[in-house]
Amino acid sequence: MLVIGLGNTDRGDDAAGLLVARRLREAGADAIQHTGTIADLLDMWQSADDVLIVDTVTSGDVPGSVHVWDARTAEFETEIFRSSTHSFGLGELLKLAGALGRLPNHITVYGIEGSQFALGAKPSAQVLAGIERAIEQILSFERYSPSLPFDE
Repeated sequence: MLVIGLGNTDRGDDAAGLLVARRLREAGADAIQHTGTIADLLDMWQSADDVLIVDTVTSGDVPGSVHVWDARTAEFETEIFRSSTHSFGLGELLKLAGALGRLPNHITVYGIEGSQFALGAKPSAQVLAGIERAIEQILSFERYSPSLPFDE
């Protein structure tokens, strides 16, 4: 399974996906921290059969909440990814990739609810707790099998 964490470390809660990917990579997972253009994901996951994406979302839920979608079947609203500093959001990319037949066979999106995105801010305590919950969920995900055990 390829894990791709999205975000911006200089924008508070928007760092959530990157922090999850960093921790999973330290645990031996095939994990990428991606801060570039969202459209690059099409090439990144091109040869992967099973992809898990982690990004910050703003759906109005409690900050730190963890949302999980099967991106091949979910009807999520693209606006929830608007907290993103990416010029083209993840929601739009997933719709485009689906229309073009370029989604991996298995693609799961983990969204960690954020609330503050000020330039230079650190992730909030609620989002840091959500990151821990997401990591625990991903490590117990039935298709997930890191090459090394995860140690705190």
